Amino acid sequence: MKIKNILISQNAPADFEKSPYAELKHKYSINMDFYKFFKIESVSAIEFRKSKIKILDHEAIVFTSKNTIDHFFALCKEMRMEIPETMKYFCSTEAVANYLQNYIQYRKRKIFFAKDSNISSLNDLLFKNKELNMLVPCGPDGASSQMLEFMDEKGIRYEQAHVFTTSAANLAQDIDIAKYDMIVMFSPNGVKSLQSNFPDFKQGDVAFAALGSSVITALENAGWTAQVNAPTKDYPSITDALDAFLKENATRRR
Repeated sequence: MKIKNILISQNAPADFEKSPYAELKHKYSINMDFYKFFKIESVSAIEFRKSKIKILDHEAIVFTSKNTIDHFFALCKEMRMEIPETMKYFCSTEAVANYLQNYIQYRKRKIFFAKDSNISSLNDLLFKNKELNMLVPCGPDGASSQMLEFMDEKGIRYEQAHVFTTSAANLAQDIDIAKYDMIVMFSPNGVKSLQSNFPDFKQGDVAFAALGSSVITALENAGWTAQVNAPTKDYPSITDALDAFLKENATRRR
């Protein structure tokens, strides 16, 4: 398997040359294209109220992405709802926890995050606080099935709150999918978008990289296989995992 052209299924970093992707591009002389595979829109206050979920009935909120944070607080703003100082926050990574500073005063809130950026670490954190009634903001496909199964098994009280919706981008119009040797996926929604845009796509010699167990499952359900996955103990980020893979599979290596 020789990798030369890689499709990254998300928007390009604001400053590409300072990103880990730029380092990989130069290190292995590969081509990288960035394209968001799906569109995201916030759920309106009117639609959210139909769910009958009362945010302030919960004592803690579980965040697994920066995107979810944005849409959750946009919804609260539209509903003119102020989150109390007593609310606790549980985050899947330190980066997600730090991102909360865009919306709350970090020092005045109780914020916890998984130390090693994997779902089992977050599950351990939730179990230690199982007395709390938790809210899990998410998209239309729900939160991580592994996390929800754990919460059900341990009797942790929670409600899922759909705070955004997704729709497939028009990939077929802008992308020559046959050009790529590798596709990097970050969400099950991206996998669905690939399927709907290219119903005749066959994996063949194309390598997939997947961020998170839910993406691996989505790929498997589509009949495809991930050759690269993160986070793991050895590769905490997708770029770390790509680096290890490209050492063996890039067409040119320095």
